[in-house]
Amino acid sequence: MRILRSVRHKVCADGSFMKEFLLDVPVTREFFTYLGNFGQVEALPNVGKGFYKFEKPDWFSIKGFAGDTSVEVRFKKEVMDLTVDFVYLLFSTYRGDGDKFDLSVLKRREEAIGERVRKRLYGT
Repeated sequence: MRILRSVRHKVCADGSFMKEFLLDVPVTREFFTYLGNFGQVEALPNVGKGFYKFEKPDWFSIKGFAGDTSVEVRFKKEVMDLTVDFVYLLFSTYRGDGDKFDLSVLKRREEAIGERVRKRLYGT
C-alpha cells in the first residue's frame, strides 16, 4: 500500500497538524489490525460502519473507513518531523491482508524514533 499524495492539510485547533492522504488501494480492517502492532486501534461503529481510529500517543493518529482510499493522519506538531517518515513506512511495509509480516525492522525503527520523541517532548 502506498501513499500517493496529501490531498488536504491544516493546523487544527488543538495544535496538531492534519494531513489527508490519498492511497493507491483502499484500507481494510486487516490494515488497522496490523497497525495495532504499533499503537492502539479502536473500531468506532457509532461514527460509521467500518470506521477505525489508530492512536500512537505523542506521535500521530490515523482515522478512516475500511474500504476508502483516503485516511486522515493527525501529527503531534512538535515531533512531526521525526514521525512523518514512520507513517510512510507503515503504509509501504503493509503488503496485504493475510500476509505474514516481519515486524523486527519496523520495531527497531519505532524504538529509535521513540527515543528521539521522548527526548524532544520530555527531555528524557
